[in-house]
Amino acid sequence: MKTVLRYSLTGTASAVFLFGFLGCANMAGSDKPVQLQPAVGKALGQCEALASSFKFDNTSIDSVASAGAYCLIKGQMFKRKGADGQNYAIGFEMRLPVAWNGRFFYQGNGGLDGVVQPALGALGGGPLTGALAQGFAVISSDAGHTGAQNGAFGLEPQARLDYGYQAVEKLTPMAKALIGAAYGKGPDRSYIGGCSNGGRHTMVAMSRLGDQYDGYLAGAPGYRLPNAALAQLWGAQQWSTLATAGATAPHPLSPQAPRIADLNTGFTAQERQTVANAVLAKCDALDGAKDGMVMATQACQAAFDVMRDVPACAADKRESGGSCLTTAQKQVVANVFAGGKLADGGAIYRNFPHDIGVAGSDWARWKFAFSLALDPLAVGTVFSVPPTPANPMTTNPSERLAFFNATNDTYKVSGLNLMTPPQNDNPVNLAALKARGAKVMLYHGVSDPIFSEEDTRQWVERVNTAQGGSAFNFVRFFPVPGMNHCSGGPAADQFDMLTPLVKWVEQGIAPESVVATARGAGNAGSVNAEVPKDWSANRTRPLCAYPKTAKYNGSGNVEDAASFSCQ
Repeated sequence: MKTVLRYSLTGTASAVFLFGFLGCANMAGSDKPVQLQPAVGKALGQCEALASSFKFDNTSIDSVASAGAYCLIKGQMFKRKGADGQNYAIGFEMRLPVAWNGRFFYQGNGGLDGVVQPALGALGGGPLTGALAQGFAVISSDAGHTGAQNGAFGLEPQARLDYGYQAVEKLTPMAKALIGAAYGKGPDRSYIGGCSNGGRHTMVAMSRLGDQYDGYLAGAPGYRLPNAALAQLWGAQQWSTLATAGATAPHPLSPQAPRIADLNTGFTAQERQTVANAVLAKCDALDGAKDGMVMATQACQAAFDVMRDVPACAADKRESGGSCLTTAQKQVVANVFAGGKLADGGAIYRNFPHDIGVAGSDWARWKFAFSLALDPLAVGTVFSVPPTPANPMTTNPSERLAFFNATNDTYKVSGLNLMTPPQNDNPVNLAALKARGAKVMLYHGVSDPIFSEEDTRQWVERVNTAQGGSAFNFVRFFPVPGMNHCSGGPAADQFDMLTPLVKWVEQGIAPESVVATARGAGNAGSVNAEVPKDWSANRTRPLCAYPKTAKYNGSGNVEDAASFSCQ
């Protein structure tokens, strides 16, 4: 059952709520699209005085300070003693720019949250300047627990709910009220976005808070996080059959922690590059240009086969240079890319697209290290309802996976209730969002190793079916070839999705493509060391709105997005 939050609507908070509902009204029974009006900026009215003047139920302001270009506010909501005896609260910070553009941005953070990241509104793979630098008022939170509580917070019932969806529900009206108190008016337009778990927060808000935001920007959304984590455990078992017995590697998060099994020895960097080269050989020219990139993602899935197209080792023995794969290696790679299967043959998760990003270091980190260091604990304490009974703190993938078999469907239904409305693990009912006139943009690295780009594509297809084929009027999806999880890999992974989303929401200009840049040597932000040496350091490509893909025009510089068009 969805929790209904009740607040005392007094003073500024009341005005903000009234404004929000005036902006999302639609004529009953009308299919005419709602065109939202552009936001109007305003200068910051007060900063330090908010420490004493701002009041909101279950909210404490811990500090307020002017930081030059913005006002920095830190606070907590719903401070309490948890059922486990520990102290809990929804920690947050807001950054309110002096030169405000009239917009609010909710920053969804990644992983298991637990840390109040700086409220910059930065996005994975996103622009050099985040939402704050563009003039948005931005909020960031820890989603209701601290990093010190780690995955153990999942054993505390309310902390699980806050992480799942309630933190966003509680923070949203408070943040709008705080903006109203600071500027004398609430936000004209509200946006929410993030990558990975931040993308999940965004997708949950689509179905639960469809009347509260005007724009939703979801990157690599782990909206089926429990399934993806379980697939990681299954994959770790697969890789372990190939790995060198007794080989260990440092813990990926802490050098002081016990070492973990070195699964990378079963599928080395050289062998992963061999697979990437085989994908290129089969798929590079499908977009009209042999340029070291595979833009025709769907066509490549039909063309490429691991067992057939990857070079086989002579006498079926591994070679030191990694220029071939054994039959056993090919089978494991094929199994993991298929998404994993239960004992009864049922799918654990969606399949992963074949793409050149398999050679990326982030791909290996998620598949080989995080599958041992992060996912086993999270599956047992956070994603299972109730937490699995035996040794809930285990970090052993085999022990954890043993709880999930053909007769245990906990991860299929119950765990997902934390992420989406009950009994709806694929949220496609976006009626409130559509009625408001809101817009959705999603982006996802085709070589994401933890959350499958194909899973997001299939969600978009389901939404389109539910909308009778008209979903692209308010939902646009942008696959990013070569990109790993939120960024990195052999890809053009630097792009600004927020600006076109604002233009779509407030001017009605739907984005057909977004220009992405490779972060080669000399990049103004950060350099991606995995940009191939034979690419221009600032190669550009259009990221096309699905189902279109970038095709070479037949002439022009292959380093320039202008030489490609979306078809």
